[in-house]
Amino acid sequence: MVNHSNWLTFARSNTTKMDYLRVITYINIKLSFFCFSFCKDIIDHRDILLISFFNNNELFWLMNIYSDSSYSTLKYLKDTEVNLCNLLITTGDFNIRDSL
Repeated sequence: MVNHSNWLTFARSNTTKMDYLRVITYINIKLSFFCFSFCKDIIDHRDILLISFFNNNELFWLMNIYSDSSYSTLKYLKDTEVNLCNLLITTGDFNIRDSL
């Protein structure tokens, strides 16, 4: 993980030596007035970072996702009922192959 004074870094804590980071989100400090917060209490998956922020007293969400070869993240999202209004950006390493 790279730390730099111009960037806020969001990542999960490693719980074991085998639990290496696969998702990291960097946000420029010039945007820190939006009060970004990592929301592990809403979605708790090693390959998903859900970050909230406020703009004009309204809550918004950023989601960064890594999809492994077994699509465990997408299966988790499909089976988890979370209703997030104002989800602005979904980014990540989408290595999903379309059968069509």
